[in-house]
Amino acid sequence: MKKITIAIDGFSSTGKSTLAKQLAQQLGYVYVDTGAMYRAVTLYAMQHEFVSPNHLDAEGLTADLNKITLHFVFNSELGYGEMYLNGVNVEREIRTLEVSSLVSKVAEISAVRTKLVEEQQAMGKEKGVVMDGRDIGTVVFPDAALKIYMTASPATRAQRRFSELQAKGDSVTYEEVLQNVNQRDYIDTHRADSPLVKAEDAIELDNSNLGREDQLQLVMEWVAAKTKSM
Repeated sequence: MKKITIAIDGFSSTGKSTLAKQLAQQLGYVYVDTGAMYRAVTLYAMQHEFVSPNHLDAEGLTADLNKITLHFVFNSELGYGEMYLNGVNVEREIRTLEVSSLVSKVAEISAVRTKLVEEQQAMGKEKGVVMDGRDIGTVVFPDAALKIYMTASPATRAQRRFSELQAKGDSVTYEEVLQNVNQRDYIDTHRADSPLVKAEDAIELDNSNLGREDQLQLVMEWVAAKTKSM
């Protein structure tokens, strides 16, 4: 089967990463979690007091970007690559609600987006890659063979995220998570640089009432149809 580039965009907590990991495993593709990259930069910004709920030092963070090294290290037990920030595994730290509440602010910074888009494009230049994020099909890989735009109701997404955080032992309320989901939706769709929009040639996937396995089967059919037509 001819290898293609698969771009998955969509709102937070729609299961983009889960679907992307499943596809990569099924197809033998490389999976790139761009959200983890933005989360890692956000964690760095938090550690160096460039960002907080009421503060954003975009100039300071921009000046420090050359000090940030990101890479994925494959974990055979998990079946995917974990995020390393300057040589340190930060996979758990970047998944907290605190990071989630600040990542959209950091992602608005043009210099941050420029740096990460360049790295993402380099990762996918050989094709055979599944990449998920907010601007993959519109900015990173506008010529991707298959573009998927994932969505679900805010309430559904908040419940999914709340359950994940509870399972990890995080002390949060559903109301806090729902507020975070709505806040991120607004910032992601209203930022000046590369806002979240559906690419004209993307296939919309509303998984509000769709199970993971049914979703995977459906998308694998799209992949097969796309590769067959090329």
